[in-house]
Order: sequence, then structure tokens, then C-alpha cells
Amino acid sequence: MPQEIPLVFVVDDDISVRESLELLIQSAGWQAEMFESAQHFLSRPRALVPNCLVLDVNLPDLNGLDLQKLVSVERTEMPIIFVTGYGDVPMTVKAMKAGAVEFLTKPFGEDEMLAALEQALDRSRTALALEIEMRALRERHASLSRREQEVMSSRDC
Repeated sequence: MPQEIPLVFVVDDDISVRESLELLIQSAGWQAEMFESAQHFLSRPRALVPNCLVLDVNLPDLNGLDLQKLVSVERTEMPIIFVTGYGDVPMTVKAMKAGAVEFLTKPFGEDEMLAALEQALDRSRTALALEIEMRALRERHASLSRREQEVMSSRDC
């Protein structure tokens, strides 16, 4: 897989948060795509480069925890970093149990966000590499004759 520039999606209804995160993400050498709502984000096709999602918990349409449920099923290579101005312990626990990389309270520090982004993008790289490997194995298996597939299935590998 060629070295592609990672992509960081940000879904937050606060334009000042989106603008500051966009600058931070670009300063780290990554691409940034900003969305003001979950629905706008969901209309964007899946990215096939290392990516992650910075997600506000409180959104006007679909809340961040509900969006996390959709993303975890449809975009398994996309780790999530939650940000919120109004977080509490039960909300944080729910997000983390569902697989969030980090849960940051606004205002958060740049170093804190950059560390979370690095961790999320590393997870995404690993997931994408595994997906490519699995696809290659399926293609090799499909290229076998029916008899070769039967023999392979009957063996204890």
C-alpha cells in the first residue's frame, strides 16, 4: 500500500472548533474534512486511506453516540475521538466501551489532541492492512478450483 496522506474527519456544530481543529490537523501534515452535522458526514463515501473521526457528542441531528454505533458497523477502519463541552462519566464510559480511542473535554490541549489522533490513525492503518490481507486471501481462495477448495476445507489447517 503506497503511503497515502491520512484523513481526519471532524463532525462538530461549532464552527470555531472546526476551524481550529482544521488548522491543527493540517499543521501535522494530515488532510482534514469538516462537517457541521452527522447527516452531512454520513453522505460522504468511505475513505480508503488511514482515517479517523473527531466527533462532538452533542450534535443538532444525530448525537455523537448514535453516530458512533453506525460508524462502528459501516466503517470499521475509522477510530473515533470524542470531544465535548458537557461530558459526564456515564457518557464517557459508554463511548469508551463502544470503542472510542479518546474522550476529550473542551477546551483540550493541542498535544493531547495530536496524541489521540496519532493513536487513532495507527489503529486505522492496522485495520486497513488487515482488510487488504483478508481480501487477498479471499481472492486466492476464490481462484482455486472447486476440488482444491474442497481439499482445503477438509484439511485441519
